This record gives sequence, C-alpha cells and structure tokens, in this order.
Amino acid sequence: MANHKSAEKRNRQAQVRRLRNRVNKTKMKTAVKKLDEAVAAGSVEEAKDILPKVASVIAKTAGKGTIHRKTASRKISRLAKRVNAMDKPA
Repeated sequence: MANHKSAEKRNRQAQVRRLRNRVNKTKMKTAVKKLDEAVAAGSVEEAKDILPKVASVIAKTAGKGTIHRKTASRKISRLAKRVNAMDKPA
C-alpha cells in the first residue's frame, strides 16, 4: 500500500493506464481473432478485406504505447504472410 502522497498518485495513474491498455489490447485481439476466423474459413476475399483494418488497429495499439512497435510489426508481418499464403495454390 502506498504511504506517500506521490506514491498514491502514481498508483492511481497506473490503474488508469492499466485499464486503458487493457481496452486497447482487447480491441487488437478481437480484430486478430476476426482475421483468424476468415483465414480458417478459407475465405480469401474476406481475409484480404480485413487485413488492412487489423494492421491499422495493431499499429494504433503500438502508437499508444500498449505494445512495442516491433511486436506490432512482427504481428502484422505474420498475419500478412498467412493471408498471402492463402492466395497461392499449394
């Protein structure tokens, strides 16, 4: 438990940030899950439609500092790779 005035304020700020980060992460995870469902269903057009939106959500999450920018880049890259692989005949 915080004993100093400054420590109490720091605790309040941390709680606000934690909730904000949780909202941002949840939005990102939901968007990725939607893309995963489209990939699993095998609908190439839907996946290609959703990919730019998901990439935007991930980039915004990184821009807000919730996740690291390199983590965001890696996630976007891997999702794009999966969507592009659907197009090619196996």
